[in-house]
Amino acid sequence: MTDADLWVFGYGSLMWNPGFEYDRRELATLTGYARTFCMWSIHHRGTPEHPGLVLALDPHEDAECHGLGFRVPGLHRARTLDYLRERELVSSAYVERMLPLRLADGEEVEAVVYVVDTDHVQYCGGLALERQAEVISTAVGGRGPNTEYLFNTQSHLQELGIDDPDLLWLSHRVRTLAESV
Repeated sequence: MTDADLWVFGYGSLMWNPGFEYDRRELATLTGYARTFCMWSIHHRGTPEHPGLVLALDPHEDAECHGLGFRVPGLHRARTLDYLRERELVSSAYVERMLPLRLADGEEVEAVVYVVDTDHVQYCGGLALERQAEVISTAVGGRGPNTEYLFNTQSHLQELGIDDPDLLWLSHRVRTLAESV
């Protein structure tokens, strides 16, 4: 294993809860993928009996996903990859890839990225936003309520100046649904 620095792309919970050491954090863009609630969560934000939804990178030719690039010093590369694989590959619904990432200053780097396996049973791309809101408003898993995941992600996107109209709409709709219970 090489001890070169490692870049990691965060587009969901990795943005606000990376869980690994890094020495640089930059706004970054990944092309060819969209951030969507396209994966059933049966561990972290739901259960097999009552699945939640989590964000995944869904391949779309003309899409761009804006998030964060984290540079991990080579000294921590192996430990970081072990941690990420345990966290992200729990049900094999994500696939680990090394993909080009464009940093805000224009620099291009190769980054480890977890994208959805569109052939996996947990893949649910194309769910209507209203259906997503209904699921997110009631699901709870091992890492807590699905609402918390949505609200934390939306809040951090907003703090970073990243516009995601679908997540903003979902945040408002899920709050309305939660208040009506």
